[in-house]
Amino acid sequence: IIFAVTLARSLLFTEARFQWQAVNKGRPGELYGTSDLAILETPWANGTTGDLLGIMEADASFAGNSFTARRQGGLRRMRPDWTSIILNSPSGDPEDLDAAPVGYVYWQGGPAKNKPITLLPGEVAHFAPIVDPLAPYRGMSWLTPILREIQADGMATEHKLKFFENAATPNLAVSLSDKLSEPQFKAFVAAMSESHDGVRNAYKTLYLGGGATPTVIGADLKQLDFKVTQGAGETRIAAAGGVPPVIVGLSEGLQQATYSNYGQARRKFADGWARPQWRKAAGALASILPARDGARLWYDDRDIAFLQEDQKDAAEIQQA
Repeated sequence: IIFAVTLARSLLFTEARFQWQAVNKGRPGELYGTSDLAILETPWANGTTGDLLGIMEADASFAGNSFTARRQGGLRRMRPDWTSIILNSPSGDPEDLDAAPVGYVYWQGGPAKNKPITLLPGEVAHFAPIVDPLAPYRGMSWLTPILREIQADGMATEHKLKFFENAATPNLAVSLSDKLSEPQFKAFVAAMSESHDGVRNAYKTLYLGGGATPTVIGADLKQLDFKVTQGAGETRIAAAGGVPPVIVGLSEGLQQATYSNYGQARRKFADGWARPQWRKAAGALASILPARDGARLWYDDRDIAFLQEDQKDAAEIQQA
């Protein structure tokens, strides 16, 4: 489910391009390109803007931060776990009111290996879409608030696997005669486990002797309402990722899906998640580009097929 949500995010996020946008008296104007944007269009050999955005999204999702360094020959991804943020704090306390990032340290090969490389803020694009409330200078993964949901989903998947590994039948309690000795009891348990445990022994006829009586004490997946239980957890994970369940293809979303509400979900995904992410990515990447008077770096979503219906609606509004 985590993979499905991050894939849906990445597929849309990587579609954007970047342009300069003229700003006149605080109002945004036309988009246009210059040669300064070539480094975003080809960030490294055989790389594209989509490749760059894909790495930024993956790092931000799983590490909370994405660091991209401008080096000779293009852009380079900095592993988040090898990167440290340098703060300028008069008191030496990162919680100081005047503490601010003044640079970055990259431990190439890991902190225990090579000498660190120091970079200035103008050399690093720091993309952190969700701010860590305990450290505003860095980001937080969207997975952090739902770790318990992730654990529960993993346990539900393991429960389902164990159900099939144990012959896809509910648990049994077998009562035996009180005349059996302890060695006889253990021999009976071992023999029954060997004959009936596991998927290879599924649906075999159960033969019991010596006064043994089986009793069903468990419930099957239908009695547990397992689909609803797991589906609710998946929906909460998708909500934390900002992706409507119907976009990911989750069962709870598909049950209520129609063409109309799929369109509403698509617009929610674009307006509520993708466009704010692109705006933040543009702000981060602007730090490693030459400043341009009267313009700002902005995203260009005009050629994204997923958003074409929005373009049609905008055109109808303009016509009216």
